Amino acid sequence: MREITTDDVPEALGPYSQGIVSGDTVHVSGKTGVDPDTGEAPESVAEQTTQTLANVATILEAAGTSTDAIVTATVYLTDMDDYDAVNEAYRSFLSEPYPARTCVEVSRLPAPLDVEITVTAELGDD
Repeated sequence: MREITTDDVPEALGPYSQGIVSGDTVHVSGKTGVDPDTGEAPESVAEQTTQTLANVATILEAAGTSTDAIVTATVYLTDMDDYDAVNEAYRSFLSEPYPARTCVEVSRLPAPLDVEITVTAELGDD
Protein backbone atom coordinates (compact mmCIF):
# COMPACT_ATOMS: atom_id res chain seq x y z
CA MET A 1 0.00 0.00 0.00
CA ARG A 2 1.30 3.45 -0.95
CA GLU A 3 -0.13 6.86 -0.09
CA ILE A 4 -0.69 9.37 -2.87
CA THR A 5 -0.54 13.01 -1.94
CA THR A 6 -0.08 16.18 -3.96
CA ASP A 7 0.02 19.85 -3.09
CA ASP A 8 -1.88 20.54 -6.33
CA VAL A 9 -5.28 19.77 -4.75
CA PRO A 10 -6.78 21.00 -1.48
CA GLU A 11 -5.64 19.15 1.64
CA ALA A 12 -7.76 16.41 3.14
CA LEU A 13 -10.25 17.75 5.70
CA GLY A 14 -9.60 14.91 8.12
CA PRO A 15 -7.38 11.95 8.95
CA TYR A 16 -7.42 10.29 5.53
CA SER A 17 -5.23 10.12 2.44
CA GLN A 18 -5.95 11.88 -0.83
CA GLY A 19 -5.38 8.54 -2.49
CA ILE A 20 -4.02 5.06 -1.85
CA VAL A 21 -2.39 2.69 -4.32
CA SER A 22 -3.14 -0.92 -3.44
CA GLY A 23 -1.98 -3.55 -5.88
CA ASP A 24 -2.87 -2.38 -9.37
CA THR A 25 -5.55 0.10 -8.30
CA VAL A 26 -5.73 3.66 -7.03
CA HIS A 27 -8.47 4.61 -4.57
CA VAL A 28 -9.13 8.35 -4.50
CA SER A 29 -10.88 9.72 -1.42
CA GLY A 30 -13.92 11.93 -1.87
CA LYS A 31 -12.94 15.17 -3.57
CA THR A 32 -14.92 18.39 -3.89
CA GLY A 33 -14.83 21.35 -6.25
CA VAL A 34 -12.53 23.59 -4.24
CA ASP A 35 -10.05 25.30 -6.55
CA PRO A 36 -6.54 24.57 -5.22
CA ASP A 37 -5.27 28.00 -6.32
CA THR A 38 -7.98 30.14 -4.74
CA GLY A 39 -9.36 27.91 -1.98
CA GLU A 40 -12.84 28.77 -3.26
CA ALA A 41 -15.47 26.71 -5.06
CA PRO A 42 -17.71 27.77 -7.93
CA GLU A 43 -21.37 28.35 -7.14
CA SER A 44 -22.94 26.15 -9.81
CA VAL A 45 -23.04 22.41 -9.30
CA ALA A 46 -21.87 21.88 -12.90
CA GLU A 47 -18.73 23.96 -12.30
CA GLN A 48 -18.21 22.27 -8.93
CA THR A 49 -18.40 18.89 -10.69
CA THR A 50 -15.86 19.95 -13.31
CA GLN A 51 -13.44 21.23 -10.64
CA THR A 52 -14.02 18.09 -8.56
CA LEU A 53 -13.09 15.90 -11.51
CA ALA A 54 -10.04 18.08 -12.20
CA ASN A 55 -8.95 17.51 -8.59
CA VAL A 56 -9.52 13.77 -8.99
CA ALA A 57 -7.48 13.81 -12.22
CA THR A 58 -4.59 15.55 -10.45
CA ILE A 59 -4.45 12.83 -7.79
CA LEU A 60 -4.66 10.10 -10.43
CA GLU A 61 -1.79 11.72 -12.33
CA ALA A 62 0.26 11.83 -9.13
CA ALA A 63 -0.35 8.08 -8.85
CA GLY A 64 0.74 7.48 -12.44
CA THR A 65 -2.62 7.01 -14.15
CA SER A 66 -5.47 9.09 -15.59
CA THR A 67 -9.23 9.53 -15.68
CA ASP A 68 -9.33 7.10 -18.63
CA ALA A 69 -8.46 4.35 -16.13
CA ILE A 70 -11.36 5.04 -13.73
CA VAL A 71 -13.27 1.83 -13.11
CA THR A 72 -15.84 3.00 -10.55
CA ALA A 73 -17.08 6.34 -9.28
CA THR A 74 -19.41 7.34 -6.49
CA VAL A 75 -21.10 10.74 -6.71
CA TYR A 76 -22.61 12.32 -3.62
CA LEU A 77 -25.13 15.12 -4.21
CA THR A 78 -26.84 17.29 -1.64
CA ASP A 79 -29.78 17.69 -4.04
CA MET A 80 -30.78 15.03 -6.58
CA ASP A 81 -32.39 17.80 -8.63
CA ASP A 82 -28.79 18.59 -9.69
CA TYR A 83 -28.41 15.14 -11.28
CA ASP A 84 -28.72 16.39 -14.88
CA ALA A 85 -26.21 19.22 -14.37
CA VAL A 86 -23.73 16.79 -12.82
CA ASN A 87 -24.21 14.35 -15.71
CA GLU A 88 -23.54 17.08 -18.26
CA ALA A 89 -20.28 18.09 -16.57
CA TYR A 90 -19.32 14.45 -15.96
CA ARG A 91 -19.93 13.57 -19.61
CA SER A 92 -17.80 16.50 -20.83
CA PHE A 93 -14.88 15.55 -18.55
CA LEU A 94 -14.85 11.74 -18.94
CA SER A 95 -15.07 9.60 -22.06
CA GLU A 96 -16.65 6.31 -23.05
CA PRO A 97 -16.64 3.70 -21.81
CA TYR A 98 -17.76 5.56 -18.70
CA PRO A 99 -16.89 4.08 -15.31
CA ALA A 100 -19.46 2.09 -13.37
CA ARG A 101 -21.10 4.67 -11.13
CA THR A 102 -23.32 5.15 -8.12
CA CYS A 103 -25.00 8.47 -7.38
CA VAL A 104 -26.68 9.16 -4.05
CA GLU A 105 -28.27 12.14 -2.36
CA VAL A 106 -26.85 13.02 1.04
CA SER A 107 -28.09 15.52 3.61
CA ARG A 108 -24.77 17.38 3.60
CA LEU A 109 -21.06 17.08 2.87
CA PRO A 110 -18.05 17.87 5.10
CA ALA A 111 -17.45 21.04 3.10
CA PRO A 112 -20.42 23.33 2.35
CA LEU A 113 -20.61 22.21 -1.27
CA ASP A 114 -23.09 20.39 -3.50
CA VAL A 115 -21.08 17.47 -4.91
CA GLU A 116 -18.31 15.09 -3.86
CA ILE A 117 -16.83 12.30 -5.97
CA THR A 118 -14.67 9.32 -5.09
CA VAL A 119 -13.14 6.96 -7.66
CA THR A 120 -11.15 3.77 -8.10
CA ALA A 121 -8.85 3.53 -11.12
CA GLU A 122 -6.45 1.02 -12.59
CA LEU A 123 -2.72 1.56 -12.90
CA GLY A 124 -1.15 0.82 -16.26
CA ASP A 125 -2.38 1.01 -19.82
CA ASP A 126 -5.44 -1.28 -19.65
